[in-house]
Amino acid sequence: MNRIKTLTGLLLILGLSSCGTSAQEDRTPNILFAISDDQSYPHLSILGDSTVLTPNIDALARRGVLFHNAFVAAPQCSPSRAAILTGQNIWQLEEAGTHSSYFPTKFPVFTTHLENQGYALGYTGKPWGPGNHEAWGRNPVGPSFNEKKNEPPYSGIRPIDYAANFADFLAQKDDDQPFFFWYGGFEPHRVFEAGSGIKEGKDPADVQVPDFLPDDSIVRNDLLDYAVEIQWFDNHLGKMLKQLEAAGELDNTIIVVTADNGMAFPAAKANLYEYGTHVPLVIAGPEIAGNRQLTELVSLTDLAPTFIEIAQAEKLPDAVGESLIRILRSEEISTLPQRQYVLSGRERHTHARPENLGYPARAIRTDSFLYINNLRPDRWPAGDPAVDLSGDDVLEADFKYMEGGYHDIDACPSKTVLLENSNKYSSYLNLAVAKRPADELFAILRDPGCTVNLAFHPEWQIQLDKLKTLLVKELTAQEDPRVLGTGDIFDSYPRFAKMRAFPGFRSRGEYNPAYQSKK
Repeated sequence: MNRIKTLTGLLLILGLSSCGTSAQEDRTPNILFAISDDQSYPHLSILGDSTVLTPNIDALARRGVLFHNAFVAAPQCSPSRAAILTGQNIWQLEEAGTHSSYFPTKFPVFTTHLENQGYALGYTGKPWGPGNHEAWGRNPVGPSFNEKKNEPPYSGIRPIDYAANFADFLAQKDDDQPFFFWYGGFEPHRVFEAGSGIKEGKDPADVQVPDFLPDDSIVRNDLLDYAVEIQWFDNHLGKMLKQLEAAGELDNTIIVVTADNGMAFPAAKANLYEYGTHVPLVIAGPEIAGNRQLTELVSLTDLAPTFIEIAQAEKLPDAVGESLIRILRSEEISTLPQRQYVLSGRERHTHARPENLGYPARAIRTDSFLYINNLRPDRWPAGDPAVDLSGDDVLEADFKYMEGGYHDIDACPSKTVLLENSNKYSSYLNLAVAKRPADELFAILRDPGCTVNLAFHPEWQIQLDKLKTLLVKELTAQEDPRVLGTGDIFDSYPRFAKMRAFPGFRSRGEYNPAYQSKK
């Protein structure tokens, strides 16, 4: 039986004090940023998920701060990563606010500011992307360290030796040079090897099926396979922490662990629902008051200002995120001003509709409620249903690529279960793919799965109006084209990933002239 080994010995290493020696106190801290690909908030063992073994992240959480309410700016890879890099929301980032488009060089990123402050930069795995960053000369994250490969135990896992590549980075940088390193695990992005969870000895009976998915044996096994890939991400992080300890750098390194968006399941990733935007966040390191679990609302746009403050680098001019340093260093968190809400949004994900149109939506999340404004409720939120291509002049490969419909949901066993059992699981399928009203309101504390829309209940109208007014006010202040009347510009932006055989505009890498509105 091929099992992923966990680094349980690391628990002792991470028991070391987070305060450095007197010599280290005068040194600029390093930053190790570990970001998984498509992982929702509940799925760490320290959060109570018994199917996921994450001893290294758990130990960091005990050593540092575990945030229970951290949210991405977008529920998709490249827009979310652009928001992290710039500290701005996606509606402020033009092409970088949509998936797999350009990242304009006009938007400053914190990595450049850290490099200007003397930091060595590097990344392994997935940086900013997918999309076109040729104008930068390199990925906006920094130089690539991806030469070392391995043979993973399962086909769904990328053959990149993340830890060995981190070792290469440490070996080539100057000994006295502080660093920022981006560990971008491709896991747990689809696809997963079917049955890998069972091979790892996991029990389907232990799975906590989210409310928006049916309690089906295939879904349970799909969630186990997802758990295996999270463990792989944790495993390589553990190896990196051992390398830092061996190099004498562990106590002088800020370590941040999070995800770019939620799990790749129906009604999660590419949705502004809770399981699409709510992600894990753990921060540990020197001068961070440890062994704390906080419920304060945090946006991942806060990370760029935080890194800037750690490095004492030049501030990002247009960042809307707020540095977390005061929260991280203060054990008296109740004495600090508390954020009342965070914002998120989405534009086009994949090529899932005719004319390459997206599904624009904006959301505001408080400690108790989630309000979503679907700006084009006439469109299918997960992409159009299956299209009959018979008689059309398309390649045979296009038939396979168009199969199933609803292409904003990653192809997976859980999606197939819903489509093939549409009568039995109609309520779950509708949650994932049915057209949605302009307004959605969810009481998150009692409905984390976002299954009951309160928007049409009279007793919740005051709450809805309050949040909608506040959302529009914030979007207007941040000059969101969608509220200023020029939002069609988002539907003009190029897509550099593969295009499907939908009618209308489908020229890869080109602007759609029909939607190029003037500012």
